[in-house]
Amino acid sequence: MADNQQGLSRRDFLKTTGIATGALVGGGLIGGLVGYNVKKDGKTANEGQLATEGVEGAPKGLMFLTNQNEFHVLSQATERIFPEDDLGPGAIALGVPYFIDNQLAGNYGSNAREYMQGPFFAGEATQGYQSALTRAEIFRQGIAKLDEEANARYEKGFAELDAEQMDTILTAFQKNEVEMKGVSSEFFFRLLRQATLEGAYADPIYNGNANMEGWRMKGFPGHQMAYVNVIEEEKFQVIEPKSISSMQH
Repeated sequence: MADNQQGLSRRDFLKTTGIATGALVGGGLIGGLVGYNVKKDGKTANEGQLATEGVEGAPKGLMFLTNQNEFHVLSQATERIFPEDDLGPGAIALGVPYFIDNQLAGNYGSNAREYMQGPFFAGEATQGYQSALTRAEIFRQGIAKLDEEANARYEKGFAELDAEQMDTILTAFQKNEVEMKGVSSEFFFRLLRQATLEGAYADPIYNGNANMEGWRMKGFPGHQMAYVNVIEEEKFQVIEPKSISSMQH
């Protein structure tokens, strides 16, 4: 990792890439979302961080990845994409792995609401979904390939690697250097990155964004009934965020 990258914070990265203003994450950001933000001690999130007991909106269990090793691989991969830093929690503490697992068990994973008929040709990155496989099938294969690539390169499972080794493998996926069946590794990486960001900022009712910490890091108020009490204030208002669940009471 380059020395000049170690001092960057997530907030600096979000500002320079336009994510803070709602811009989409483009290609070639492996040095930003993945890799630049290795923790100072070089360690990755441990299995103990997978627990979300006592966290608002915390999930009760897995729905799709019933194999614990698959879940650990997914967890560590999302943590490398959205790592914990001095500004707040990373993907694991936010419950992102559970968010992705739960989504894969539903319409998102089965592509139930999308046209999935042929012909199927390899498309450009701008053309959207081009695979005959469902997202659930792509994630299942992609997670297995992460582990397979880790064993081939380092003789360890992906979840056992250090941060830089994980980033090396994720970079290979982003650069389409890993062979997958029915889909490109670059497309799997894009799905994984997009799902990670969605899990970090989704409403907690979907089992991500635990305690709305993702929103708090951005100063996003969530779902407020009204702003009439502060609409005329000149100063920026720090408002305690609310989930959709709070509007159901």
